[in-house]
Amino acid sequence: MTTITLNVPGGQTMSGFKKFILQGNLVQLAVAVVIGIAFGMVITALVADLITPLIAAIGGKPNFANLFFKVNKSKFLYGEFVNAVLAFVIVAAAVYFFVVLPVGKLMDRAQRNKEATERACPECTSKIPLAATRCMFCTAQVAPASA
Repeated sequence: MTTITLNVPGGQTMSGFKKFILQGNLVQLAVAVVIGIAFGMVITALVADLITPLIAAIGGKPNFANLFFKVNKSKFLYGEFVNAVLAFVIVAAAVYFFVVLPVGKLMDRAQRNKEATERACPECTSKIPLAATRCMFCTAQVAPASA
C-alpha cells in the first residue's frame, strides 16, 4: 500500500487532517446525523401518510396536505406546513422522552452517588472544602468536618 503525503503551506502534512477525520467523536457524530436524518424521514412519512389523513378524514377533507387558501390569486399551502409542524413535534417529543429524560435521570443518579467534597460555611453559607478549618470567603473559623 502506498502512502500519499500532501504538503500544505506551513510544512504540515495531511496526517493531522486524517487524524481529525478519523477521530471517534467525529465518526460518532456523522453516524448520529445520518440516523437522525433517517429517523426524521420516517416520522415525516408517518405524519404525511397516516396521521394527517386521519385528521383530514375527521375534518371531511380527502387530502390534508393539499389544503390551501387564496389571497389575491396567491395560493398558500398550509396543509404541508401543518405536516411539517406535526413531524417536528413528534421528533422533538421522541428526542425528549427517549434521550433527554433518560440521560437526565442518569446524570441525577451519578450526582447522588458522588461523594461530597464540599460543605457550607456556618457563617456565610459559601461552599468550602471538607478539610477546611477557615472559610476562604468570610475567614470565619469552622469546626472540622464530621466523619
